[in-house]
Amino acid sequence: MVSDDTAAVTEPLPGPSRPSGGERRVTLRRDIRAAGLDFGVSLLVTAAVFALLYARIRSGASDTVKVMPFMKDADTFWMYWLSQAFGWSALLWAYGTVVVGLLLAGPRPGRFARSHAAMERLHRTTSLSAIVLIFAHALMFAAELVRYETKLSWTTRFGKAFVDTFVPGGYSSGTGEIAIPIGQAALYTAIPLGLLFYWRHRIGARAWRALHRFVIVVYVLSVWHTLLYGTNVWYDGWPRTTLWALQLPVAALFLHRLLRPLRRGERPGKPTGTRQLVRWAVLLAAVATLVALCAVLLSGRDGGRARSSASAAGAHDQPLGVSVVGPRVETAEGLDL
Repeated sequence: MVSDDTAAVTEPLPGPSRPSGGERRVTLRRDIRAAGLDFGVSLLVTAAVFALLYARIRSGASDTVKVMPFMKDADTFWMYWLSQAFGWSALLWAYGTVVVGLLLAGPRPGRFARSHAAMERLHRTTSLSAIVLIFAHALMFAAELVRYETKLSWTTRFGKAFVDTFVPGGYSSGTGEIAIPIGQAALYTAIPLGLLFYWRHRIGARAWRALHRFVIVVYVLSVWHTLLYGTNVWYDGWPRTTLWALQLPVAALFLHRLLRPLRRGERPGKPTGTRQLVRWAVLLAAVATLVALCAVLLSGRDGGRARSSASAAGAHDQPLGVSVVGPRVETAEGLDL
């Protein structure tokens, strides 16, 4: 999840004792060390989100309890709440790294250009943090599944949790049948696309730039997964509306990047030839996305469930024979709650 501007492949060495004009190569090891502070901040944010979710569960104000009333015991299901906390911080860090990347990928005023190296470093460190947070989100979800399946042997528990969490199509209940594979796609594409920057010299700058453009797809998948499966944005209301509204700057920056790319050769020209046709198709898709976001926010039709629909779920408090954990719970009798 790094910018497709390959001009800044080296950084000036800091400190007055360094030789004038000295440079050092950007490497994964150096960026991992540099990402320590950024990742530490992300853990603090995750802890704050977890505390908020925990408090809302204890007070009964959480929408998650409305969807799955049997999970109202915050102490028992703490790993699930921690998974949600990691998920929200992962989405926040993905949002930040995409916004910074889009800013770096377009023309910049002189004042902004002077901070280009710092912005590049921020883009890379937030990208690495986002990858770890996404993986932690999935890992804690799997841990909750292992803890929950008490009637199975430990070997079966770990095997089932791994399949449900990391194998596309393995999770087979309710909304998760669609939402979890979307989240898995985001995870499995974020890792190589984020790390390919450090091997761009081996695969070639042109190939890397072509692949790196798909980072925006990773972000779209992450938001889609959240809108489908995030119980905190399950119903109509300001949390879901805010999530939709936050996508407007991303869509606007992406459209600006397409209209005014850093490289003049990437500007849309006459729609002749495969490359130009693809550019125009992406441009039209970006315009359509921006228009759709505006329509969603102005109309209030954002796909959220009506809160009155929680009444049916509220009638089932601690169902017997629950087989999975997720926004839509399936009992042993086959009833969807």
